[in-house]
Amino acid sequence: MDSSTTNDPKMEQDCSHMVKELLPQVDQLVASGQLPAALDQLHALEKKTRAAADLWSTTQLLERIVDICAHAQEWVMLEQQVAAMAKKHAQLKQAITKMVQKAMTYLDQAAEPTRTELIDGLRKVTEGKMFVEVEYARLTRMRANIYEQQGQINKAADLLQEVQVETSMDRREKTDFILEQMRLCLAKRDFIRMAIISRKINQKYFEHEGTEDLKLRYFELMIQYDVHEENYLEVSRHYYAIYTMPSIKADASKWPSMLQNMVLYLVMAPYGNEQVDMLHRIQQDHNLETLPHSCQLVKIFTTMELTRWSVVEQNTDKQVLRDRVIEHNVRVIAKYYLRATIQQLTRLLELSADEVETFISKAVVSGTIYARIDRPAGIVTFAQPREGEEQLNAWASDVNKLLSLVEKTTHLISKEEIVNKIAQAI
Repeated sequence: MDSSTTNDPKMEQDCSHMVKELLPQVDQLVASGQLPAALDQLHALEKKTRAAADLWSTTQLLERIVDICAHAQEWVMLEQQVAAMAKKHAQLKQAITKMVQKAMTYLDQAAEPTRTELIDGLRKVTEGKMFVEVEYARLTRMRANIYEQQGQINKAADLLQEVQVETSMDRREKTDFILEQMRLCLAKRDFIRMAIISRKINQKYFEHEGTEDLKLRYFELMIQYDVHEENYLEVSRHYYAIYTMPSIKADASKWPSMLQNMVLYLVMAPYGNEQVDMLHRIQQDHNLETLPHSCQLVKIFTTMELTRWSVVEQNTDKQVLRDRVIEHNVRVIAKYYLRATIQQLTRLLELSADEVETFISKAVVSGTIYARIDRPAGIVTFAQPREGEEQLNAWASDVNKLLSLVEKTTHLISKEEIVNKIAQAI
């Protein structure tokens, strides 16, 4: 982080020689057990280097204060020293950043609950300061992990959601941080916030090398969300994204389950152009041939033939899939029948009369078929009536075809008569 981003003043005096002279003396005091005296000398010189805006010297002194407290296992003192130094008038921002980073390296050496208290103290120091927002985010994530370990999922999720990850964080770490926010939202079952946070991730980033682990985590989280929301087409797309990952395709123990789930959720998705297109693309995948059940499902939904639910039911019991099979059968009937009785449809669809009406009505509302139900007569008409002009054009076309056939027939008769006359003349 350079001075242009932190607005630190220009150095007025070089105090590095004074620091180099003092540090050995401080080490001797610490070695002899005179910790307060050593800190006093560091504080005295720090005041001068801060006034002189000497960044290197100030940083060296602040880091040495942290080192001394940490090596002495004086964690409370360390927290107090960091807080006090950060509040000093005209304290250099880059020096504060280096001091906090140094203190964070010793967190794992402190035992609980001291470690948690130290994390809380450092979070207070970094809170609201743009130049240490990355450190604040890391500390907050540590604190959220502690809450999660204690079983306080809601607290962990709420705490982590408070952090707005900005561009100063490395892109990989930023993506990882957002994925952690998404995971905790799912754990809390806050699906609305999870969907909002997921939009912060640009999927094009996963095209970069070395991001496959993040890509896998992202799509696994999105699968959980879209399954809950019953967005089955999106679930299928997520499985497809995982399935096409090089590491997954190269592992024979992983890709079959991805392909199987992709097909299952795709046929469970509502009928539409995107769903049909994806089904036909998957049908071209040679790996599908190694999964008989998935191959059968794809064939059923890409062939305009009636399918018995009992055939599919042997391998799955999902109610949604049963509805999709019935909807497929309704589309097949609408394609090949101009009209049919309710009794015929109940036999073909293996449903009651009320269920037949329900599924036909849904198909009409969704716009996938045209149908009109005549309840008194018990007849369903699938042929869409034509408008007057369209009907006249159809009749005219039929008359033209008829005249053309009459003309062709007359020509053939004349030809036959001529052939007979020639034969008789011979």
